[in-house]
Amino acid sequence: MGLGVRWTVHGDGRNPAPGAVVRPDERLSWPRTVGLGAQHVVAMFGASFVAPVLMGLDPNLAIMMSGVATVIFLLATRGRVPSYLGCSLSFVGVAAVIRAQGGTSATVTGAVLVVGVALFLIGLAVQRFGARIIHAAMPPVVTGAVVMLIGFNLAPVTARTYWPQDQWVALLTMLFTGLAVVCLRGFWSRIAIFLGLVFGYAVSWVFDRAFGMIHSVNGAGRVTDHWRLDFSAVGSADWIGLPSFHGPTFQLSAVLVALPVVIALVAENAGHVKAVGEMTGDPLDDKLGTAISADGAASVLSTALGGPPNTTYSENIGVMAATRVYSTAAYWAAAGFALLFGLCPKFGAVVAAIPGGVLGGITVILYGMIGLLGAQIWVHNKVDLRNPLNLVPVAAGIIIGIGGVSLRLGSHFELGGIALGTIVVLTGYHVLRALAPAHLKEQRPLLDAGTSAYDRTSGTDGTDGRGGADGAGGPDGADGQP
Repeated sequence: MGLGVRWTVHGDGRNPAPGAVVRPDERLSWPRTVGLGAQHVVAMFGASFVAPVLMGLDPNLAIMMSGVATVIFLLATRGRVPSYLGCSLSFVGVAAVIRAQGGTSATVTGAVLVVGVALFLIGLAVQRFGARIIHAAMPPVVTGAVVMLIGFNLAPVTARTYWPQDQWVALLTMLFTGLAVVCLRGFWSRIAIFLGLVFGYAVSWVFDRAFGMIHSVNGAGRVTDHWRLDFSAVGSADWIGLPSFHGPTFQLSAVLVALPVVIALVAENAGHVKAVGEMTGDPLDDKLGTAISADGAASVLSTALGGPPNTTYSENIGVMAATRVYSTAAYWAAAGFALLFGLCPKFGAVVAAIPGGVLGGITVILYGMIGLLGAQIWVHNKVDLRNPLNLVPVAAGIIIGIGGVSLRLGSHFELGGIALGTIVVLTGYHVLRALAPAHLKEQRPLLDAGTSAYDRTSGTDGTDGRGGADGAGGPDGADGQP
């Protein structure tokens, strides 16, 4: 079997034929394919270089490893699943919690590496037993709750860290980004986060010239006079060089904080595979396990070197939908561009110079959108929150996750926030379901059938097997990105 690196030219190589799409094993002319690759890179930039900055990791390494991860994914899926793998925003809250507990970058990447291993193993299990194991263990009520608490758990990071650095720049950036998301169309709306960053840079530069230094908390947490936009490190950075690497360290408490995010990653991958399959007309259910394992393997490699984890990006699904070009050749070109950017320290210095106020305005919208994706999963799957079987574990888990409720186990171990909230939702739902009276279990959907057609005729729980709507969705964007 081939590796999916051979493509036939579609039509005249210029544009898709009327009503047709450029399939994954086809391509346009190479100049057009390279141009589409550059467009994919721009589409993923907003989230993919904001995420490592928010996690305190090297953005150069993040961009470079996103290119490597994309290559791994394309080879593993034999070129059947066009996708760009960028830095996952789902781990931003995890990184914040671990650092608040005294963890270092090595602690963060070590915890996330374990999640990558778990994701890889889940992918192998899906390949062996089918998608039903995902749907049975993580029905929409559970998946939606976990995604919601991951997003809303980030609210204090914005309120206490970024927004206070420059509240007016944060406010203006938030308003512009919101307008860009809502009012722009097509490709431009899909890079709204990137446009918001550019706008924030410009406003910060103007404010520095108009009002001088600002007296506020700086990135180090000290109240001092400082420039909003400091490019001093950009001038001294080299044009060509390797990013900074470091090895992971492993702490059980950090690993337990990070593990719940595997639920969001599975949902992101499942949503991406289903969306691409529907758009290309090529059912990809048989590739779901492979896609999940490939994402896990790529994340393990990235975090082993000190980079962030990766996930499929819905921003790039938008580019494919707009252009009707699903060629994996374009993603190979995008991966090449990412590798080149990763080898440019000056680029990384520009990214690292993002003013705190700009991040404040961006994250207000971004973190809220991540959380509300959980509610979207509930809506799409018609989850009935009037049913106490759904309501009780979700209510308890979300309050624990958002409020930072903790449970101390011994003198040196504490479980709280995202980890404890996820445990309460996941175990609480299944335990209560096992003990609940029969009339509370008569609900649809009990399984999230959004990523597979395995049970179209008969379900394993006595239902008609149709399950719910898509429901797969998550933060970075596959979002069922993103």
